[in-house]
Amino acid sequence: MNLELFDEEFLSPGEVLRQKLKERGWTQDELAAVTGKSVKSINAIICGRTGISPEMAVAFANAFGNAAADWMYVETSYRLAKVKGDHATIHQKAHLYGIAPIRDMQRRGWISEVSDPVGLERELKIFFDTTTLAVPPEFKVAFRRGSGVGPSTSAEKAWCFRARKMASALQVGAFNTGKLDKAEKHLRELAAYPKEARHASRVFGEHGIRFVIVEHLPGTRIDGAAFWLDEESPVVALSARLDRIDNFWFTALHEFFHVKNGDALSVDNSLTGEEASMIPPVLIEDDAERKANEQAASCLIPSDEMDSFVRRVGPLYSKERIIQFAHRMKIHPGVVVGQLQNRKEVGWGTNKEMLVKVRSSVIETALTDGWGRSISPGIL
Repeated sequence: MNLELFDEEFLSPGEVLRQKLKERGWTQDELAAVTGKSVKSINAIICGRTGISPEMAVAFANAFGNAAADWMYVETSYRLAKVKGDHATIHQKAHLYGIAPIRDMQRRGWISEVSDPVGLERELKIFFDTTTLAVPPEFKVAFRRGSGVGPSTSAEKAWCFRARKMASALQVGAFNTGKLDKAEKHLRELAAYPKEARHASRVFGEHGIRFVIVEHLPGTRIDGAAFWLDEESPVVALSARLDRIDNFWFTALHEFFHVKNGDALSVDNSLTGEEASMIPPVLIEDDAERKANEQAASCLIPSDEMDSFVRRVGPLYSKERIIQFAHRMKIHPGVVVGQLQNRKEVGWGTNKEMLVKVRSSVIETALTDGWGRSISPGIL
């Protein structure tokens, strides 16, 4: 079928049908007689009052010896050519929405409530501290998620960038790797009592580690992250997604050990400029990730002590035995329960009353974004 353009647009179905009638030397009455369709319906197509239905396409195909799909192509192409709209705007907004969870970020006050693509691009450039959004923004980060380690989503990246911006506003002591053993000891002591979690921010800060809490975004399961503002400014960020003492302290110490081990700076340190911007976030998932897990668990309860407790008591873990062991280890019983659950020694619903909440204590003192808490734009 000849699908030439007419005035830079596809010919209308009526114009194509008129041409086919002219080629055959038929009148509308004769086409009606051939197809069994009414002259009225054929004339409505020729005059542009109606389009070509699938049934009419089949009839025309049989009459003119071509395919019904040709007639449907004429109809669809013409209708699409007539569609008006700012297609460039739609394309630009689709690109921006692919980079970041814009609606969630606006609800959290991370970016302004704008809808035009120019305004959205400006807001995202400020948020991500970049001059271009041609490629999704990245920075090096090692993070832990409930679903395990894998490619980061746009929402997880946005969460990390928000944590980074908050951490940049904090004033902390000088970072000294030689004092991290002391920091580890202090953090471990806080895990004995739920209310002591409120001192976590202070202890991290005294040892030069910025500590922030950012509520997770919908659809994400990120628990925590470790990253660096520069080589002397480490950051530990938590989501406090699971409000239970064992998860809080395990995640906090897991990220602390990433800092202590230098994991978040372990790949492609020497790259700078455009070359460095092409490196994706560092997702520590092999030996370093397992090492941080083991260090965090053993810091809370020495592994040989936990192994001995399991051998002596399992599988009958009564509340009394758990509490006695926790007192001897100078740790909260909820931490013991959490490790037993992780070892699959007890079910996830066992002794839930021991898994006390600590989030409210933590956010009393930590710089926090979420749970109704807003941060003055003047600060960030």
